[in-house]
Parts: sequence; C-alpha cells; structure tokens
Amino acid sequence: MDVLICQPRIAQGTPTLPYAEADDSLRALAGRAEGFGRFAIGGLNGDLYLVTSLEDDGCGSLREGCRSHKPLWIVFEVSGTIHLSSFLRVSSYKTIDGRGQKVKVTGKGLQLKACEHVIVCNLEFEGGRGHDVDAIQIKPESRHIWIDRCSFRDYTDGLIDITCESTDITISRCHFSEHNKTILIGGNSCNIADRCIGVTIHHCFFDGTRQRHPRVRFGKVHLYNNYTRNWGIYAVCASVESQILSQCNIYEAGEKKTVFKYLTEKAGDKEEGASGSVRSVGDLFLNGAKPCLIVVDDGADNVFEAHECYEAWTMEAASDCLKEVVQICAGWQPLPRPQDSLISAKTCK
Repeated sequence: MDVLICQPRIAQGTPTLPYAEADDSLRALAGRAEGFGRFAIGGLNGDLYLVTSLEDDGCGSLREGCRSHKPLWIVFEVSGTIHLSSFLRVSSYKTIDGRGQKVKVTGKGLQLKACEHVIVCNLEFEGGRGHDVDAIQIKPESRHIWIDRCSFRDYTDGLIDITCESTDITISRCHFSEHNKTILIGGNSCNIADRCIGVTIHHCFFDGTRQRHPRVRFGKVHLYNNYTRNWGIYAVCASVESQILSQCNIYEAGEKKTVFKYLTEKAGDKEEGASGSVRSVGDLFLNGAKPCLIVVDDGADNVFEAHECYEAWTMEAASDCLKEVVQICAGWQPLPRPQDSLISAKTCK
C-alpha cells in the first residue's frame, strides 16, 4: 500500500500537517486535497473576487460572487458575520477562501447543487435555523468538492449532508461541536444511485457531537487521523451497503461507549435488508470505547482498500501526539491571506 507517513513536528507552536505548504501562495491550495476530493481545483483559473460587504446580497457580497457562472477565487476584505436569509447556492469552479479574515456564516448555509470543483476553506458556520437547514448541503450530483479547515456548530438539521449521487469529496481538518446530527452521507435507502459515493474525512475533530461522524448509506468512506470524543449515541454508523475504512483514528468515549453502529435498511432494488461494513485498521480506542466490529455478509472483507481509489495519502499512527495536533489544527485558523500572482481583482461597482 502506497501510504505517505508524516509525523507532525512542532515548530514555533505550529504543527506540520498535510498540504501545509499550500498556504505559501493563494492558489497553491487548488488540487491539494487528499482522497476522493483530490481533483478539486475550485476557482483556480478564475479572477480574484473580493468580498467587501457582510450583507446577505448585493454589491461585494459573498452571494454575489457565488452566483457568478465564471470561475472565481473568492477572498474576504472584511471580517464579521454574514447572516443568510436563504440558502446560498454556490456555482461551479469557486473557491471560498477565508484565510486572512474571521468570517462566520449564520442563519442558513451553503448549497452545492449540481456543481463541480468547489473549495470551501477557513470559515465558521454557526446558528443555522429552519426546516432542513444544514451548514453545507451537497446535492444532487455534485462532485470534486473540498471542505477544509472550517468550524461547524449548532444548526437545526445537519452540519454537512452529502446525498443524491454526489461524490469525489474530501472533508479535512474541520472542527465539529455543539451539535446532534453531524455528517450524513447517503440520504435514503431507496436511492440506489448513491452507490457511486466516495468521501474522505481526515484530520477532523469531532468534539462532543452526538452522532453521525459520519452516518453512511451506500458508497465508500475513508476515515483517517480523525479524533472523535465524547459522542452522545455512537461515533460512526454503517447502514445499507456502506463500506467504511476507519484507519488510524482516535475514538475516546465519554458516557456512551459504542463506536461503530450498524443499521439494517433495505436497498430500493433488494428484497432483504442489510447493514454496512466497517474495517478498523490501527484505530486507537480510549476510555472504554467499544468498536463492536461485526461481520455482515463477509463484513470487513467487503470494505474497499484505499489504494484501489487513490495512490497516496498523508497519515500517521494514532497517538496522544496526533490527538493534540488535531485539536490545535482543526477548524478555522488565524492565518494570513497568502499572496496571489494575479495583478488585478474583480470587484463590484
């Protein structure tokens, strides 16, 4: 198996993590995701768009940039809170890059609908309210998506939903807290087309969230170097036909001890119900955490190998050091905005 091993090093208080050098220049982030979302380039080939207003809409707003049909690399000239009165739909070939500012999205969330090549980096999402309001909805048929270094908490429904044939997605170095239903992958057992789903989640910190880290129907999900602690029901749920590879993660139980939960559902084209499968490799189980690995229709033998899907990923053994690094480096970071090579930027006049 072609795996890159990267031991974190602390230099002047800053851990070294995957793609850290991508912060040296603005657009170096494009194409640097690991895993299923590795081809996401966002607005690499577009103009630089400057968000100069925290208003929900209008000249210089985030919504104005996201609705454009042209590729854009979106950065912020202001810090503060953007209160969305409705879902903000993000069109294809967009990078929403919060490096250099502290921007919080509240009220509603982002909707990545039938789009491709979107990168969302270094934002906070908090306090979304309303029926079916998630921080980020990825559906239908969206692909090449990378969610990186964002902080999520306290939404009415989910924090991230990936459903309706959306695939080739990576979620990395994000912080999830103060929430119930965290990440849903595959929304309905009748939607058999979700067998195409592929998602990678790595170096994320699930900090006392109740469940769905993630919950999966169908598809393939690779979890590595995440730290999940003090969940309220279970850590990871494998439902109908899902294949979950859990590799070198840290699961630290609180009151509830069950790590892997299996739910039986009937696929739309099957007569009998089935749960999913989990393969645990090199995971660290702390404070009485119970993996409860079981064999279902050959169980773990049915789980994919990551190298069948991509050649390399940056991973280290689960350890106390990894736990500390993930807590420091997951979520919004006080980073300066890297320099961009473009001479001019697109502004609203």
